[in-house]
Amino acid sequence: MKDKKNFLNNAASSEIIDLSGIYKRYFENRENELEVLHGVDLKVKRGEFISIVGASGSGKSTLMNIIGALDRPSEGSYTLDGRDIAGANDTELSHIRNALIGFVFQTYNLIPRMSALRNVELPLCYAGVKHEERRRKAVEMLGLVDMKDRMEHNPDELSGGQKQRVAIARALVNDPAIILADEPTGALDSATGRMIMDLFHSLHEERGITIVLITHSPELAEETDRVITLSDGLIIGERKGRGHA
Repeated sequence: MKDKKNFLNNAASSEIIDLSGIYKRYFENRENELEVLHGVDLKVKRGEFISIVGASGSGKSTLMNIIGALDRPSEGSYTLDGRDIAGANDTELSHIRNALIGFVFQTYNLIPRMSALRNVELPLCYAGVKHEERRRKAVEMLGLVDMKDRMEHNPDELSGGQKQRVAIARALVNDPAIILADEPTGALDSATGRMIMDLFHSLHEERGITIVLITHSPELAEETDRVITLSDGLIIGERKGRGHA
């Protein structure tokens, strides 16, 4: 965990995410070259809860992949908690993702044949944490999302809302600098989606976690501190949300 501490101590700036002049092109230098992001600038302060909204094809997924260190920009600079993402190699990106980012996806991305407990333990396995500590921390996180009584159940024995709570516990288990949530309520009914959003608000307010929410829902976006609107690969608007009422 020494490297993780080094990452987190490298936090002189109040901005945990700093993207400047981000372009993303696919099939570069070919006839079918496609530019998806056209010079995105975005700064997110430590402890902020923001949302990124936009229609399908606006570039939200591409931007999410870059913010989450799942992909590199073709051009521009990106620092995450003081670390250079744009210039990192594959090994460094993998380490940064595991140490600094908790992911929550619409499709949960749980391993089907593993219990909820084992799914939550996975990031700690990759980090080399010993079994006893992995289990202790995973049980703690499942308790935080009120899933401790279902921790031995496999994903196919859980409802959609329960799966998403397990996914949130997994996102939290490595004490990430940020949570990146991509349409986390998209596959849920309205009541269950409300429960998941309330959980995000609690994590933000009580634990001070930085959260970036990717959503197509204007109503959910309005609940965040700041709403960023993306269109055709550019940020075309930014406004304050109302936060958690």
